Amino acid sequence: MKLHLTQAPGKQLITAYSQDWISINNKKYMQSLVVMPEELILDWQVSSFNLLNEAHFECLLSCQPEVVLLGTGAIHHFIHPRLISELTANNIPVECMTTDAACRTYNILMAEGRKVAAALIL
Repeated sequence: MKLHLTQAPGKQLITAYSQDWISINNKKYMQSLVVMPEELILDWQVSSFNLLNEAHFECLLSCQPEVVLLGTGAIHHFIHPRLISELTANNIPVECMTTDAACRTYNILMAEGRKVAAALIL
């Protein structure tokens, strides 16, 4: 799905997505990744929701986002609290939703100037 949103110069904007790829600033990526307004983490090694562990969320602590949107793939899943306990302990909420919903929500929050991180599983 192609998204139409006002351009965000200097920011990471999700411009389109499908089940197999995510386009950020019109560049396609075919792997799971983390996108934030000022940063793109391409080495987020997650191949499926069932393989998530605590280490996958440690990289987000240093970024100190206001909220983390976890795109769980095509199917909505809820994450076990133990996997995100460090984020929770640092008052960083994690919202679980399908990856397509996370893409749309990320763009809205980013456009509002929020410090959001979208961890997107393909």
